[in-house]
Amino acid sequence: MDDRILDRLIQILCNERGVDAPRLTCADKPAYFRALLNVRPPIAASEEFLRLQDEYLRETLRLKGITDIADLSPVKPDIYLWQGDITTLRCDGIVNAANSQMLGCFSPNHGCIDNAIHTFAGVQLRQECAEIMKAQGHDEPVGGAKITRAYNLPCKYVLHTVGPIVYGALTAEHERLLESCYRSCLALADERRLESIAFCCISTGEFHFPNECAAEIAVRTVRGYKRQRASEIKVVFNVFKTQDYKIYSKLLGKGDE
Repeated sequence: MDDRILDRLIQILCNERGVDAPRLTCADKPAYFRALLNVRPPIAASEEFLRLQDEYLRETLRLKGITDIADLSPVKPDIYLWQGDITTLRCDGIVNAANSQMLGCFSPNHGCIDNAIHTFAGVQLRQECAEIMKAQGHDEPVGGAKITRAYNLPCKYVLHTVGPIVYGALTAEHERLLESCYRSCLALADERRLESIAFCCISTGEFHFPNECAAEIAVRTVRGYKRQRASEIKVVFNVFKTQDYKIYSKLLGKGDE
């Protein structure tokens, strides 16, 4: 990839902030660019920036390696389990574990999925989310779902849902709200005629929902929804950690592969 593209992108973003671009090694430039994207407010971007950003992000994702749902094998009819980076999955829709402001993660280079999805989609995603939230006029409620374009991601759409945050003991209300996240995303995907959807492990990690219980709710809710609605949507349970892969493998009858 032409290093001059990244240099120009960093320069534009630094100019927006009224600061000089620092002298960086080639190895440090991608993380610095990502950090600048993460803290950037949802404001308009120049045509030059968008052109260069899109070229850079698409090439970065290509080099990571794109996985197509068509190349995956279902573990059950229309149900898939895949361990990998959800930003590299080509399907109709991926699910983002959003926060209630719905603008993505503003912490530079944070490891959450919200940060990754907004980073590799590009600044257009935060702008679209800001427009949705301005029209809505209030924070996104826990358990609902919104849909946006995916921009530079290989999927077509991103479905955003705010999961419950667990402080202290897990409650029945936490479980009800997490189930609502899955149902809301599935219903919205069917409404928009998406043929496939990939779920991350909503509310685990930063939101402290116990992994095993979260997986049980995810699998039970998806199976129940598909049965009740006679939905033919293909569902990918996407995991990143091996711990979660083992949990879902057991729940889906995949064994210890």
